[in-house]
Amino acid sequence: MGKNKKTDNLNSNPVSQPESNDEEMTVTLELQDGTNVTCAIVTILTVKKQDYIVLLPLEEDGENHDGVVWFYRYHENETNPNEEPELTYIEDDEEYEIVSDAFDEYLDNAEFDELTEEE
Repeated sequence: MGKNKKTDNLNSNPVSQPESNDEEMTVTLELQDGTNVTCAIVTILTVKKQDYIVLLPLEEDGENHDGVVWFYRYHENETNPNEEPELTYIEDDEEYEIVSDAFDEYLDNAEFDELTEEE
C-alpha cells in the first residue's frame, strides 16, 4: 500500500459507528479546499506513547482504488468520552517515518494472523 503525507486542514472529523459488525468505521474529513473525504479507519497505532490513526480515503463509490493511506496523530479526551477525537497532522518527517514503519509492522502481523487462521 502506498502512503501519502496529507497536507489539508482538518476542520471536522465526526466518527460514525458501524451499523453492523461487517460495516467499517469511517471518519469524514473536510479538506482545505472545502471538499469532504470519507475515510475508512484502518487502525489506531500507539508509538512512543502517542496514538496515531491510519485512514484509507474512499472514492464516491465507497472504494479505495490507489491503496494510499493517511496517517494523523489521534487524541481522545479521556475525561469526556462523548467529545469527538482530535486528529492532527504529522509535520515531522522522522515522526512520519516511525509511524509508517509501525504501520508496515501492523500489516505484517495482520497478514501473519490471516495465514495462521487459514491453516
